[in-house]
Amino acid sequence: MSGSSQRFNKPSNGKRGHKSSVYEEDHLSFVSAEENLHALVIGYEDQPTPIQSMPMMSSFNDSIRPILDAVDQLRNLMVMKEGIQLPTIVVVGDQSSGKSSVLESLAGISLPRGQGICTRVPLIMRLQHNTSLIPEIFLEFNGKTIQTDEANVADAINTATEEIAGGGKGISDAPLTLVVKKNGLPDLTMVDLPGITRVPVHGQPDNIYEQIAAIVMQYIQPEESIILNVLPASVDFTTCESIRMSRQVDKTGQRTLAVVTKADKAPEGLLEKVTADDVNIGLGYVCVRNRIGDESYENARMEEANLFATHPLLSRIDKSIVGIPVLAKKLMHIQATIMARCWPEIVGKINEKLNGNVEELNRMPKAMSSVAEFLTAFMQVIGSAKDSLRKTLVRGEYDEYPDDRNMHCVARVAEMFNQYSADLLNCPGSDHTRNFLMDEIRVLEEAKAIELPNFLPRLAFLSLLERKVEGVSHLLFGFVEKVWAYFENVVLSVSMRHTENFPQVLFTTKRACQKLMVKMREQSVDWVSEIVQMEKLTDYTSSPDYLNEWNMLMSHRQAFIDHVQKNESSKMKIEGFGEVEIGNLREYQPLLSSAFDLRMRMTAYWKIVLRRLVDCMALHLQLSVRNLVDKELEKETITELMGTNGGKLEMMLEEAPSVAAKRSRLKASIELLREARDVLSNIMDKVYA
Repeated sequence: MSGSSQRFNKPSNGKRGHKSSVYEEDHLSFVSAEENLHALVIGYEDQPTPIQSMPMMSSFNDSIRPILDAVDQLRNLMVMKEGIQLPTIVVVGDQSSGKSSVLESLAGISLPRGQGICTRVPLIMRLQHNTSLIPEIFLEFNGKTIQTDEANVADAINTATEEIAGGGKGISDAPLTLVVKKNGLPDLTMVDLPGITRVPVHGQPDNIYEQIAAIVMQYIQPEESIILNVLPASVDFTTCESIRMSRQVDKTGQRTLAVVTKADKAPEGLLEKVTADDVNIGLGYVCVRNRIGDESYENARMEEANLFATHPLLSRIDKSIVGIPVLAKKLMHIQATIMARCWPEIVGKINEKLNGNVEELNRMPKAMSSVAEFLTAFMQVIGSAKDSLRKTLVRGEYDEYPDDRNMHCVARVAEMFNQYSADLLNCPGSDHTRNFLMDEIRVLEEAKAIELPNFLPRLAFLSLLERKVEGVSHLLFGFVEKVWAYFENVVLSVSMRHTENFPQVLFTTKRACQKLMVKMREQSVDWVSEIVQMEKLTDYTSSPDYLNEWNMLMSHRQAFIDHVQKNESSKMKIEGFGEVEIGNLREYQPLLSSAFDLRMRMTAYWKIVLRRLVDCMALHLQLSVRNLVDKELEKETITELMGTNGGKLEMMLEEAPSVAAKRSRLKASIELLREARDVLSNIMDKVYA
């Protein structure tokens, strides 16, 4: 058995993965229990196993019993539903492989026999040594306990099976627990599964194989399961369906033990089979003789010992892998070892799951029973949503969404705003070298009047200004639509996050946010329309930059006119302005001076206009966002709430079915896990008693 003890090494402290919690002290105690259990396992492993008798109960039972009891109690609590797997010896085998005979020999009782599938439900067998000479046998299923005795246990199992799986020959995955307390039994808990068959018999569903396979895989899949594979000596092990299934989940065989039954029926080549190990059984083989007819269990063990001692072929098999007593000892050792390995993980998972569920339940809102409670909760939700929006939209904090860049709102709006400013500066209307002076010349020609010369008509300037403002107005409206679409996503996301546990107000809040965003967007659009109209109809600035810029540009007017008159080139570079085309301007020399003046006035003034469009937009957005967070959101939500169901707030008190179901599930889980924690705590008193 040294191989098995190597395979189930105790995990190091660094691999337990147990987080610090209020149960840290208990966890450390369980670790100590694990170490004590390992020492016990190693000591027990070295004890000899007599073959002539059946001494399957020893002081080892007394030490392992408390831990085994705890695992059985956890199994009864169904902690597996919480994702906590328990160490389990799972008995699998093809139909008629001799599973029942092996289990009968270990338990010392008769199990149901017959043609076809005898085990139709997972049978959890809990064997316990009892000092009393009177056996105690009972069944547990469907929340009740049924007492029985050795003479009637098979009938009792059949009756319970029919109640669980129905009459006929169908199967069920609902377990049936058989507890056998009898003097001399090994302390073992095993799960016997239906025998695997591919061909349905009369009364069985056509998919009987798929049903059985699903149950088998459910039990042998967890890493905590030990697979006890029962194989008849008369078959080629590689063809057994149970071997194929176990190899799917345990490719290395490190948690598979094989029991070879009916050794007396097919002794030829058995030694070679268990020696060659073609199917990779990591925990080794044990060869046994099945009880025949009405043999007593004592006589069966004596016949078994005599068979492996005297048979010319079977006597060559090593005595450390033959006989029911050896099987019992191996199973007890494997059971103790896997428990020692899994115990700290079970404790850690129960504590972690319990803490997580308690935290999740505490985060849920309490069920509300009055309008006052509802209004209090409602105002708290609105207040928390406003605080989050104030942090994300106004102050630029993003600690609530550290990994979601889209919710780093101030930074994202700044990016959009910078792009808006760049679009204004780089649009065709802001390129003053483009189509140089041609627009001005056409406007001046149409603005001729009977008046004194050398006066620039203001109508010409306003006409050019109106066209330029109109040419960039789509950028303003586009930016407003884009930024408010972003704000709407943020507001809805934050509001939904704070109301997700309040289905009574979730949809109300969502509708209120959507209505508010439409209203705020329309206000911004109206504001932009007004700004555009003002810029188109008026030309004013008090900024000295305008005159400074215009004077600087006008200082190059005479040089420009001279260059055009010289007709030396088609292009000219104007300092502070850029390179312009002049070849097509020579025919308009009488208008060049006024056109140049008009272009330079527009150039200087356009910078002021763009600055106003950018600055005013920034101020408008910041004011709008603050109004949204500080005033409008709460007002709109309350208005929407009071308008819901005609203001009958009593209708808002009922929890949504999904929330109520979640609350119920968490409470049930917490109750179960607390019971499991109590089981673990109580068992420590017995371990250290």
